[in-house]
Amino acid sequence: MADNQQAAAGSENQTQPQFALQRIYVKDLSFESPNSPTVFQEQWKPQVNLDLNTSHDKVSDNQYEVVLSLTVTAKIGEKVAYIVEIQQAGVFLVQGIEGPQLGQMLGAYCPTILFPYAREAIDGVVNKGSFPALMLAPVNFDAIYAQALQRKQEEAAGQAKEEQTH
Repeated sequence: MADNQQAAAGSENQTQPQFALQRIYVKDLSFESPNSPTVFQEQWKPQVNLDLNTSHDKVSDNQYEVVLSLTVTAKIGEKVAYIVEIQQAGVFLVQGIEGPQLGQMLGAYCPTILFPYAREAIDGVVNKGSFPALMLAPVNFDAIYAQALQRKQEEAAGQAKEEQTH
């Protein structure tokens, strides 16, 4: 029995990777319909543009706030029907994960968790603005994260090359 206790104590000293969602919340939400009510008289065939960004901050030793920022702009011709901006955030416990895995977790995995909440909030506010439902298509945050990493690597290589020529 003493051997089992020692084995258990030894395994506690090794940090097991842990990941847990602790809280999801709307940090900021804005809806604007600058051309209402005249925009309601137009035939509804909008051009919808989606801009998105992610950021993260360390809150404590193993807690990170991840913020998914989305801006949706719907236009009919040159008229803006509406603009929705949301910062959907979450606090995540991340322990025993470091380096590239931590970057992937905060830059792709956490935003993937947050996106459905942001999409639902956007749809709700668009509906309250008296516009038809807007269901945003799923987003591949892994691909976006990979592209961002590649851009950073290319920029770093370009800067190193530029420093060598000067």
